[in-house]
Amino acid sequence: MLDSAIPATRRTFLGASATAAMTVVGAPQVLTARRTTEEVIVGDGEFRYRIEHAWPQLPERYSWQTTHNVAVDSEANLYVIHEGRADQPDHPSIFVFDSEGRFMRAFGSRFQGGGHGLEVRKEGCEEFLYVTGYQQVKAFSKMTLTGETIWEKYAPMESGVYAVNEDTDRKKIWGRDRFMPTNFAFADDGGFWLADGYGSFHIHRYDKNANWLSCFGGPGEGKGTFNTAHGLWLDNRPGRAVEIVVTDRAHGTLQTFTQEGKYKQTLEGYGLPANIDTWKNLMLVPELKARVTLLNEKNQVVAHLGAAVDRINEIDNLRVQPDQWLNGQFIHPHDACFDAEGNIFVAEWVGSGRVSKLSRV
Repeated sequence: MLDSAIPATRRTFLGASATAAMTVVGAPQVLTARRTTEEVIVGDGEFRYRIEHAWPQLPERYSWQTTHNVAVDSEANLYVIHEGRADQPDHPSIFVFDSEGRFMRAFGSRFQGGGHGLEVRKEGCEEFLYVTGYQQVKAFSKMTLTGETIWEKYAPMESGVYAVNEDTDRKKIWGRDRFMPTNFAFADDGGFWLADGYGSFHIHRYDKNANWLSCFGGPGEGKGTFNTAHGLWLDNRPGRAVEIVVTDRAHGTLQTFTQEGKYKQTLEGYGLPANIDTWKNLMLVPELKARVTLLNEKNQVVAHLGAAVDRINEIDNLRVQPDQWLNGQFIHPHDACFDAEGNIFVAEWVGSGRVSKLSRV
């Protein structure tokens, strides 16, 4: 049974906010994202959702690119980051939509070609965006909800795990001594953890002023080391010991740690798990292998949503064949988040971009 208390969820923050009301900019007349019209229900029992693919509406002057991550603010506005295209440096990477999926604004062109993770975090009475960029960007930033930069940081050279000048050159070079940050998790003391999911495979801890403190992990075969430490979150669901959950993507597992980075256990059986979110007693795991998984407070799987694992295995390169996509089935969920009501937004790693909304039934 779901806990009735209002939770502190991953990307949704409740209560008053000093953030100014947001003005709709340039209401679209022509849309490039087409919603599904057929009603499709996924899941079973108390875990049933009405799914709408291509839910947000995008003005014609912008193009959907490879969608990566999603986040929701306290006003129920949805933020979507694209990897974007490095050869389109003036095109925004981050788009904002209202609670009905209508376009509000766009910004973040500096992340084009490397946009990856984003989260909304409430600090005091104000909310901020935390954004990561990999490939040629190699940076992570704190921004206002309208796109102004508070600070921007690069490879933490004090960790001792990076090549010389990795913080200043920021060339698109891959390797375990390179910095390719992917996602954030937030500590109760105002600090945060940062996953270097495509670079060193380390999890870095920072204080509330974005000063580097420590790290754990690195490349290895599991049980405290990783093969693509892609996503993470602080799991503080009611009735459980607080721990960090990291998606060890290429190993197909979740690993759990104390807040000090001490390994606890491994959960197996996932298809390239990409990130984590929590709401009340549920944990949400988007998997690149065509499904979204829900776990209860005992970390037991209670639902697989939109599963299309067989089709992914049977149809080569399905991600670039939208005419072969089926309503109610995912292709490559790269990120997912809950809103305040327990609805789910899913961003998929497909070149034409796709963000779906799953409304609780």
